[in-house]
Amino acid sequence: MANIFTTSIGKKVIMSLSGLFLIIFLTLHAVLNGAYLLPNGAENFNAVCEFMSLGIIKVMVPVLAFGFFIHILYAFILYLHDYKARGKERYAVTNRTNADMASKNMVILGLLILIGILLHLTHFWAKMQMQEFLGKESITGAEGMVMTFKCWWIYAIYIVWFIILWFHLTHGFWSAFQSMGWNNDKWLRRLQWIGYIYATILVVLFIAVATKAFLVANGCIG
Repeated sequence: MANIFTTSIGKKVIMSLSGLFLIIFLTLHAVLNGAYLLPNGAENFNAVCEFMSLGIIKVMVPVLAFGFFIHILYAFILYLHDYKARGKERYAVTNRTNADMASKNMVILGLLILIGILLHLTHFWAKMQMQEFLGKESITGAEGMVMTFKCWWIYAIYIVWFIILWFHLTHGFWSAFQSMGWNNDKWLRRLQWIGYIYATILVVLFIAVATKAFLVANGCIG
């Protein structure tokens, strides 16, 4: 059992599984946020936030935090291991033609995403779930949208963050499966395209929600 956590292959598998777990979370998060795009978006989004405040959902918060911790931890472990073994190369890629900007900068992209997550937590979690935990009055989800995206430069930061997330996901999706053995040319090419399509749909949905919130907050639409 210890070898799973200490061998190079085991570390990559753990990082891949934790990454896929986070991808599932991002998918659910994007779909739930999509309620804001529907007619009566504020009411729909508040209903989603009420659902997210249920006890059974709150149990997932520490699980999610643990998943992030494991993914980040093993990302640095693998980075240091690969740096020592092969200089600046990040991952052992079967076909070197698949290396791109994202694959060469996954650690940097991951750090930028982490900074964005911390910023996101201060805008929503700290003003909603944390306030409820402290027994104080919290804002609604729709209020959080307006308060966050009313400022144009915060909106711009979120858009840049979503684009960075796109680059991270397009590489992370297929490389996760590759690390678990799906590394033949036929499937690898398919997974790359699936990753591009998935990441694009996900990020476009996030951007659409943020853009509507920005327009609502600034009185451009009702």
